[in-house]
Amino acid sequence: MCPGGGAVTARRPGAFIAGVAGTALDAGERAFLADADPLGFILFARNVDSPDQLRRLTDTLRDAVGRDAPVLIDQEGGRVARLRPPHWRDWPAPLEQVATAGPHAEQVMRLRYAIIATELRAAGIDVNCAPCADVARADTHAVLRNRCYGDTPGIVTRVARAVAEGLLSGGVLPVLKHIPGHGAATADSHQELPRVDLPEPALQAVDFTPFAALSDLPMAMTAHVVYAALDPDRPATTSPEVIALIRGQIGFGGLLMSDDISMHALSGGIADRCRAALSAGCDLVLHCNGDLAEMRLVAETCGRMGPQAAQRAEAALALRNVPVPDRAALIAEWDALKGAATRDG
Repeated sequence: MCPGGGAVTARRPGAFIAGVAGTALDAGERAFLADADPLGFILFARNVDSPDQLRRLTDTLRDAVGRDAPVLIDQEGGRVARLRPPHWRDWPAPLEQVATAGPHAEQVMRLRYAIIATELRAAGIDVNCAPCADVARADTHAVLRNRCYGDTPGIVTRVARAVAEGLLSGGVLPVLKHIPGHGAATADSHQELPRVDLPEPALQAVDFTPFAALSDLPMAMTAHVVYAALDPDRPATTSPEVIALIRGQIGFGGLLMSDDISMHALSGGIADRCRAALSAGCDLVLHCNGDLAEMRLVAETCGRMGPQAAQRAEAALALRNVPVPDRAALIAEWDALKGAATRDG
């Protein structure tokens, strides 16, 4: 554990989360991170080789900034999983797991993510970009659909709550995504900007409902989606109107980060995107691709976290301080639960 844990408000870090290029830091990255001092880091498959290597990397990242900085990953299971066999467990897509579990869905998903939390903590990772509280529709883009938990706000809310509880039980912070709801989007925001033309009452009745019910969670990630009824020109990430709805009507009071600022859904240069996201009301910019030249622009543009954002980060990071559960006991419980679900199915 590095020194300085819990000192975010006293030493306000950079208002961004950084990716890195490979499985170890080079000298240039280390010097940049020490100077720019991002709040935390996010890892991808390019950063992962083995458990020992991954633990060295997460330790090195924290050493670079001299504090117990959060390390994020997307470990949903299914298609979106950065840790894979043979070193880590394989999981079916969330939508498939929920459907198979039937009436046991909440219990199954809570336990699934408690097990995932033990894997993450063993690697030095303490934030998982889940739950995905987007409500699936018949025309939800394939890049998202099987990452959802269901096609009604009720089942999505219940399962997403279970996912968050499972992660928190292992000292891993959940990141609620993609607020205020990506399920109605029919385009892939990694490649282009989705536009949702549904009227606001329809969005409130379906897409926004799980996020309002889960607004007490500590962290959330915005959607790169235009909601024409709220702001016809800008996606949620850069829209003051949509961020105001997230903070007001939806009631989310935690730490709010953008989705990856380098995704093709957004237009303009990296600096322009960062300024727009922070001006709209995001607390943090998420930059994922590990390109050092871009990261320098991100750091310069974003500056240090504001006092209120730092307080939100401090409150979120305090939730990591729980004992890590016994992994063997969780696996035994999982095997018993799978057997019960199979018999009941």
